[in-house]
Amino acid sequence: MTTFTVWKFEDADGATGAESALKAAESDQLVTVVDHAVLTWPEGDETPTLHHKHDGTKHGAAWGTLWGVLGGALFAIPVAGAAIGAGLGALSKASEGTSLREEDFARIKEQITPGTSALFMVTEGADFERVGERWRGRDARLLSTNLTEAERDVLLETFGSA
Repeated sequence: MTTFTVWKFEDADGATGAESALKAAESDQLVTVVDHAVLTWPEGDETPTLHHKHDGTKHGAAWGTLWGVLGGALFAIPVAGAAIGAGLGALSKASEGTSLREEDFARIKEQITPGTSALFMVTEGADFERVGERWRGRDARLLSTNLTEAERDVLLETFGSA
């Protein structure tokens, strides 16, 4: 199953550290990273910076479009040379098939503030227990996911996050 998750970190470098753990877990074949993006917002910066990582070729262009619209609609960030000033409605259109709603994007926009960071992940085939072992101790909070409530509860318990 393809899983879309958004994790918030209480410091501007937290998502970058979590990205390293995610890539190591992928190297150990504990998860397949379809695509991901890291948003960092250091204190004092006017806007955050969004880095799209272009992981997979399977759906790369589609996810790249979502990251671009996400950055433009939520934070007025030009991504990869394309300044996208879209509203939440356009973001919802771009995210069709992810099970994410306008409320999810509004919550992400509200929660990501100066001094924080976020990791947006699209993954498949995760061994939640083994990936969760690498995740524990990180100051991470799940902001959004396309998992069911039961799956979400297992994810939070395994990853030791709120």
